Amino acid sequence: MTAQSLHASARVALTEWQTPNEADESLRHTMLAFLDASPRGCLREHEPGHITASSLVITEDAEQVLLTLHPKVGRWIQLGGHCEPSDDTVVDAALREATEESGIAGLRIDPTLLSAHTHPITCSLGKPTRHLDLRFLVWAPVGAQPVRSDESDDLRWWPVDALPDTAERDTIDHLVALARLR
Repeated sequence: MTAQSLHASARVALTEWQTPNEADESLRHTMLAFLDASPRGCLREHEPGHITASSLVITEDAEQVLLTLHPKVGRWIQLGGHCEPSDDTVVDAALREATEESGIAGLRIDPTLLSAHTHPITCSLGKPTRHLDLRFLVWAPVGAQPVRSDESDDLRWWPVDALPDTAERDTIDHLVALARLR
């Protein structure tokens, strides 16, 4: 991994992203401008903010979504996290995070960007920062049994039409709808 390879892959993902609406198109341009101004913006060391890689893990029959009860956020969200030195691309980072956090072997990732999101957070830096999250679709075998990692308070499959009350409902519903179109 180099900061340059992650940066280049994030630019490609955002440049090729077919945004579904004007708000996402505006976010796409904002993230591209961030990358133009931040050559090391894919690394967690970049304190003002950094690109992160997330995965919407869904069963191959598109009936269940795997969510983690995030200890810092306190809500059920998709899997994901920081880009690491072992990642050549943001797609590699998203798949690695999904595999590490789910414990499921044999996941398949769609390398086309599913969506993007930005949010303030105090992450492992211990200081307030901003995550510029690139989200990818990851397919899991039906019946796959997840194994919770130490990065999660809980981890489980949810029917896509019966998400928990503490889920980021609008976000997850939107992501599942996009996933079902693929």
